[in-house]
Parts: sequence; C-alpha cells; structure tokens
Amino acid sequence: MSKLTKNQKSVAEKVEAGKAYTLQEASELVKEITTTKFDASLDIDVRLGVDPRKANQMVRGVVSLPYGTGKVTRVLCLCTPDQEAAAKEAGADYVGLDEYIEKIKGGWTDVDVIITMPSCMGKVGPLGRVLGPRGLMPNPKSGTVTMDVAKAVKDVKQGKIDFKVDKAGIIHTSIGKVSMTAEQICGNAKEFIATVIRLKPAAAKGTYIKSIFISSTMSKGIKIDPKSVE
Repeated sequence: MSKLTKNQKSVAEKVEAGKAYTLQEASELVKEITTTKFDASLDIDVRLGVDPRKANQMVRGVVSLPYGTGKVTRVLCLCTPDQEAAAKEAGADYVGLDEYIEKIKGGWTDVDVIITMPSCMGKVGPLGRVLGPRGLMPNPKSGTVTMDVAKAVKDVKQGKIDFKVDKAGIIHTSIGKVSMTAEQICGNAKEFIATVIRLKPAAAKGTYIKSIFISSTMSKGIKIDPKSVE
C-alpha cells in the first residue's frame, strides 16, 4: 500500500470518516482540504429517492445561484437578425444563426451554453446528434429556448444553471469555485438544494433526499447532513 502524502494526511485528519457535517461546516471544510494550485470547481452530488426511468419521477430544473458560478460562461445565441443586438448587449459571446449552424455541423462546440428561439428550432433541431452528447442542446425546460433571448443570456451570465437527475438517481453539478468565501459556497448550495426539494415529484415515495456530498476538483467528498438543509 502506497504511503499518504503530507497533503493527503492533512485531509484525512480534517475529514472524519462517516461523519455528516452541516452545510456551513462543509462549506468551510472543503476550502481547507483543497490543495490544488488552480481555482478548483466546487461540485455537489445529491442522491434522490426517485426512479428516473419513470417519467413522473424525473427531476429536472434550473436555479439561479445567488453568488454566480465563479467561472466565465461562454454563450452562443442562435437567433433571428432582429434579436442579435439585444443578445450582444446582454453579454452573448457569439450571436448569429446560419453561420454558426454550419460551424457546429463541422464539429465546433467551443461554448458552454446555447440559447435559441422557438422559431429557430427547425434549424437547430437537426444538430441534436452533435449537441446532445455534450449537454448543449437548447431545451424549453431549461430556459434556453425562449422568445426573450436577451433575458436568457443575462440569466446564464449571472449564474443560472440547469440540472437533471441521472439514471442512477443522482444530481451532479458545479455550484462555484474554491476561491469563493465559505458563506458564498453555503449560499449557493442552499439555494440549489432548496430548488431540488421544491421539485420533488408527487410520485416519489419514502426518503427524497438520501445523501448530499460536496467536493472540489480532486478533493475528498464531504458528507452533508440532509436535515441541516431541509
């Protein structure tokens, strides 16, 4: 068995095995145990008591993180010419339609979010094979197919994210960066969890929030007591 490094020993001493921390404690601790030299992302994993294979137990939604995501989000807005100026003013990094449709067909996907209009979906729809696997396909449920593209762009730039439960019943998403304060991390996590709770399907029986873990890039996961955030 390989020996633990000095950093690994320090982390092992700070995180008690099996202990469930409050959200505030976990927000402070995740900063302490992150030893990466870059500004690591903060991830949250919530295991739900749902069966995602059943349509009436699917959990999907959007949330505006009060302190933003901590990262620069590159936004492409595929819209009609009359909406281009508003989209650019709202902060979209790329704006257009046909030229970007062709670029995407050629394999270009160098963006984080794509926003479009219902009237443009006839052209965007066929890109599903390219955009779908990358999680970039616009969807009305996530607010990325809308008549008000300027507002959608602004929301994304200010920290709006979309999420959905995976096949294993887990929601995994990023809620910030380690450079944020513990209070900001806690605030973002609290808003995210509250949104997940509000989206509880009527068909879900038994315990809804089964477990919550927070971690940073390459750090150990910290278990959170669900009762401390419900």
